[in-house]
Amino acid sequence: RNDWPRKSAFQSSAGSVLTVNDRTENYILDTWLGSQESLKCAVQNHTREEELLWYREEGTVDLKSGNKINSSSVCVSSISEDDNGVTFTCKLQRNQSVSVSVVLNVIFPPILSGDDFQTVEEGSDVKLVCNVRSNPQAQMMWHRNSDILNLEKNHQVHQTSESLQLSITKVKKSDNGTYSCVANSSLQMETKDFHLIVKDRAVTVPKEPIIAACIVVFLTLCFGLIARRKRIMKLCIKNEDPQRETAL
Repeated sequence: RNDWPRKSAFQSSAGSVLTVNDRTENYILDTWLGSQESLKCAVQNHTREEELLWYREEGTVDLKSGNKINSSSVCVSSISEDDNGVTFTCKLQRNQSVSVSVVLNVIFPPILSGDDFQTVEEGSDVKLVCNVRSNPQAQMMWHRNSDILNLEKNHQVHQTSESLQLSITKVKKSDNGTYSCVANSSLQMETKDFHLIVKDRAVTVPKEPIIAACIVVFLTLCFGLIARRKRIMKLCIKNEDPQRETAL
């Protein structure tokens, strides 16, 4: 965030100046996971009681009544990777253009995550996604059997600031195994294993012959029933003829 503006705090009409940790301009505060930071905002050269406001990003920070006038402090405890890049801003309540902002630069080693096990059929496509969070940014690569992965024709690697992806098309039995996502930063190296299990392709029976056979069986049964019905009707007619002669 070297391009982040470091503007100086504006002076109020009365000549008051706002400072955070004795600094009059916006700045970046380097900090570490699990640490605690105290930010103290104060009004300099004030001629009256000045109320102060604190913001975390766009939301206001709740302050106790004794922590608002002329001087105000906020404590950021148990700092996590989610606090990286978060901006804290102190403002003068009666003139909020008078402000000083602090951006947390949380330094932490690579944190890797992803789906540990994937089972796919031979011939299908699969994607191994290694999610990474790191500050400073880490160098990423795939290993297999402790060696740098040799990319085959059906392998493709895609990297962003948040993930390292390995796409394998038309998976073969030889692709079966353990793939290691390796992240190396100036702090330390982290590794996460991804296990790919390639199983035999399921034998699929073509549907068309089955449907055709069912139709043939159905039509055969229908024709058989019709023929039988005709025979029964003929027998009934023959049985009725002698009765008609007797009646006459």
